[in-house]
Amino acid sequence: MPGSSGMSMKKTIGHRGVETTTGETTYKKTTSSALKGAIQLGIAHTVGSLSQKAERDVLMQDFVVVESIFFPSEGSNLTPAHHYSDFRFKTYAPIAFRYFRELFGIRPDDYLYSLCNEPLIELSNPGASGSLFYVSSDDEFIIKTVQHKEAEFLQKLLPGYFMNINQNKRTLLPKFYGLYCVQAGGKNIRIVVMNNLLPRIIPMHLKYDLKGSTYKRRASPKEREKAVPTHKDLDFIQDMPDGLLLEAENYNALCKTIQRDCLLLQSFKIMDYSLLMGIHNMDQASREKERSGVTPDQRRPQAQKSLYCTAMESIQGEARGKGALDSEDHMGGIPARNSKGERLLIYIGIIDILQSYRFIKKLEHSWKALVHDGDTVSVHRPGFYAERFQQFMCNTVFKKIPLKPSPSKKSRGGGQAGLRRAPTLGLVKLSVIAILISFFSSGVQSGRPDLVPRTPPLVDNPADCEANLSTSSQGSTGVVSTSPPLRSVGVEVHKSANTDCDQAVSHSLGVEGAADNSGNLSGNEDVVSLSDIVPETNICFVSVFIR
Repeated sequence: MPGSSGMSMKKTIGHRGVETTTGETTYKKTTSSALKGAIQLGIAHTVGSLSQKAERDVLMQDFVVVESIFFPSEGSNLTPAHHYSDFRFKTYAPIAFRYFRELFGIRPDDYLYSLCNEPLIELSNPGASGSLFYVSSDDEFIIKTVQHKEAEFLQKLLPGYFMNINQNKRTLLPKFYGLYCVQAGGKNIRIVVMNNLLPRIIPMHLKYDLKGSTYKRRASPKEREKAVPTHKDLDFIQDMPDGLLLEAENYNALCKTIQRDCLLLQSFKIMDYSLLMGIHNMDQASREKERSGVTPDQRRPQAQKSLYCTAMESIQGEARGKGALDSEDHMGGIPARNSKGERLLIYIGIIDILQSYRFIKKLEHSWKALVHDGDTVSVHRPGFYAERFQQFMCNTVFKKIPLKPSPSKKSRGGGQAGLRRAPTLGLVKLSVIAILISFFSSGVQSGRPDLVPRTPPLVDNPADCEANLSTSSQGSTGVVSTSPPLRSVGVEVHKSANTDCDQAVSHSLGVEGAADNSGNLSGNEDVVSLSDIVPETNICFVSVFIR
């Protein structure tokens, strides 16, 4: 087997181990250096041979095709010689994955250059799953080892994944670019090529793996000893109780994307996935540069070539929130702020989606639910898991920046300040209401449509005004009007430019009064003009509303 070693292992997590003498990582007893070399040789061959095939539409049988090529150490007519042990390289669904790469704007030569031109870089901070992680030298791709069940599930998922990617290229789900298998020494090492969520060129000050669960969701003491530990749900709630503040447009786009992705995962009965989030604190980075005395590099870091692969592109958000980060280069991150007001760049993506709710997961949830609260454990049925995940992300982790009131709205008379400047406005309105109700009950007298019955003088006590309203339906002679009872009428009187408007208002309000054929005014009834009540005004507008 390539790079195999019979020495005892100092530490083993799953299939990943570390040699006691050299400290080199191994996977299924194959050294990491041998595995990286086999991956690069195999991908170079399969992509090169695929380019010779004519492009065509993806057919249903393309999702189940498996191509295999043998790589002897001495070389062959199809393969080059190498200094590793013999191995066989398998490529799953090559036509389908070629379509996926083209969909995301990845050309074959760029794919080969990123993965095969320079040695792959092993990540020193892998997860607890026992998988190995490699990143391409240009930060473009991540290569992860997966278990047999995960690779099998991805193969079954491909038709549905194909349909979803065609409908929506913008998603926080992983972008799969290839599924391969290295066969050596009787062992199968399956790997998947995906987009890189956390570019190494951007230093991450905080990193979280979030599920929306609270059961044992805290980073271990050993994890906290790392330079950039991966915190979990309870750590986030403790560290950031106010959450991460986003501009309204980016917040809405992010929550909509999470909702759509959760619905898709639920339909495939996928669960136990996480939101991987890296946070770059721009203000903290500036302070660190000032303390170290290092002159900031004026060259812009090279952006990722793949389409729809940055966090900002994945959620369809705007690259620049209104006044959020001024003219800073976002490098694909989502601009946000913490409770201190510090400027942040957030890099996120949904990971570990190759977990189906099979019998083992059902058994695991049933056992944990007996010992603990079933709603708090991470292993749960897909529907509940999706709902809890979505609620936690959109209500606890991410929050909308509260809108500031506009200064122009504060200065308008309708605000509280306008009410304070005119404390007698309520009495004026009550008085005008009394005038018009009396007007409606008595009717407009013939010949003088601008005259209305005189009303009692203004009083300081609003209760007196209410008493006037209750009695104003009677005429000045004390006889109850024969007109039908009226509902309370609220009137707003604004200023008038000339006295002609008074007549226009009186005509418009005298429609009901015109039905009263009482003829002339009573000889002993005192009258007053509307212009006497509101003299020398600028705007004529009376709005009548019936409550």
